[in-house]
Amino acid sequence: MVTDGKRTIDKVLSFLENNRGGFISGADMAENIGISRNAVWKAINELKQKGYEIESVTNKGYRLTDKNDIISAEGIRAYMTPELTGNTGELIVFESVDSTNDKAKQLALKGAKHGTCVVAVRQDGGRGRKDHRFYSPEGGIYMSVILKPEMLSFKKSDIITAHIGSCVCDAIEALTNISPVIRGINDLYIKDRKICGILIESGSEFDSGTLQWIVAGIGINFDSDIKRFPKELSKKAASLFSPGKAPISKNCLIAQILMRICDTKGISEKSVLSEYNKRKE
Repeated sequence: MVTDGKRTIDKVLSFLENNRGGFISGADMAENIGISRNAVWKAINELKQKGYEIESVTNKGYRLTDKNDIISAEGIRAYMTPELTGNTGELIVFESVDSTNDKAKQLALKGAKHGTCVVAVRQDGGRGRKDHRFYSPEGGIYMSVILKPEMLSFKKSDIITAHIGSCVCDAIEALTNISPVIRGINDLYIKDRKICGILIESGSEFDSGTLQWIVAGIGINFDSDIKRFPKELSKKAASLFSPGKAPISKNCLIAQILMRICDTKGISEKSVLSEYNKRKE
């Protein structure tokens, strides 16, 4: 599991992610992070063992190649706008979980901060509405965001649902020029094929019925191999990109979705419904 911890490998990965596009010398990295050059070298090798493609050039240093698309908390943060990160909470990334929504609900019950986000490379027990199975292999984005009612500018369940769907559509369109439409309650489609499912769950205080927290679960076929989906799903599903052909990273899209969902300041119910209705079919 990769979390927000302060391990040396996390510090090095964060530095590399925030300096994509250029080489960084081991000495500069060591000085900025506050570790030894040998610790940098060990962390680089550990990252390579985990699958990161890192170029090493004498007298230049290290850099992440453009081929990297490994989901990490450090990679997601690298795409987040500093002025909006205050609206978000902890980022928790798993290789595999039964369900990101279940993990997020456990955290919500323990008082997790507004904007806390659980992400998984794959889900072994992903769920849709009415407990239908949500097929969740590698290649997709599976994320659940914890929202606190007191931090939202609207409280009605239908408005929150509309907000989540619109945010996912807006983020996809802004980064890819692909324009999904919304069908059903909150499923996203492209050319009659489903690319995203959204499951919103909540918890209330028993005595008063007061809404305590909302968990918005989002599953996107990002560069999934649809041919390997179960037969009944492969006829109905689509992916944003072909496997390995995405022009953007999963980290980038996760960051944009998370920031949009958590930034509700100044957004009215009327504007949410207006944006949602533009997407709704």
